[in-house]
Amino acid sequence: MLASALVALAAAVVLALGLAHLAITFIGDKLTPRGTATREAMETDHPRITRQTTMWKTWVGFNASHSLGAILFGLVYGYFALAAPNFFFASPFLLTVGGLALASYLLLAKRYWFRTPFTGVLVASVAYAAGVVAGLWVR
Repeated sequence: MLASALVALAAAVVLALGLAHLAITFIGDKLTPRGTATREAMETDHPRITRQTTMWKTWVGFNASHSLGAILFGLVYGYFALAAPNFFFASPFLLTVGGLALASYLLLAKRYWFRTPFTGVLVASVAYAAGVVAGLWVR
């Protein structure tokens, strides 16, 4: 029970971060550059790979898809932890993929993001690791 709750907590934190990030991607100006010239340049310039989009559109799309990945992690791992804990804790594949995903988010947060997402991912990572250890200990 404790193991499931800890993994569900980790999933809930990542889900909340993903939902918040999706909201600020489309609502408000939190992800808009402070310099208006930067946004104007992004709206008119294209990535080298194609002229069918702009840097601004890719920026919005990357942020939205990044959010969806966190939301998917939160929903799937929360579901497994709460609805199918016996299956989840018996799956080295799922346990490893979840740990690697959180470790990857943690490294990205440390190197490229800012304090709030780093702290959230750190809390989720610690809860996940504790849940996995508790789940394996009980087995």
